[in-house]
Amino acid sequence: MDRTLFIDEAAALLGVSRRTVYYRIREGRLLTIRTRCGSQRVLLSSIEALLRDEADKRRARREAAARALHALEPAAPVST
Repeated sequence: MDRTLFIDEAAALLGVSRRTVYYRIREGRLLTIRTRCGSQRVLLSSIEALLRDEADKRRARREAAARALHALEPAAPVST
């Protein structure tokens, strides 16, 4: 069985508020299970997947910005 975290623990690990964790759950970006007493626990594997996805998006944005910046640079003069 996958390891789980309390909502507060998930929020601390992600560096966001409890409310944001609930938003991510509602969006389907974080997966949870319900305990016998009805509390919600976040699956650690879904937190890891969310962190990977966000890191990939940041990397893609940086690469796109670098390409755009490179496209704006003037071409080097050609010596004849």
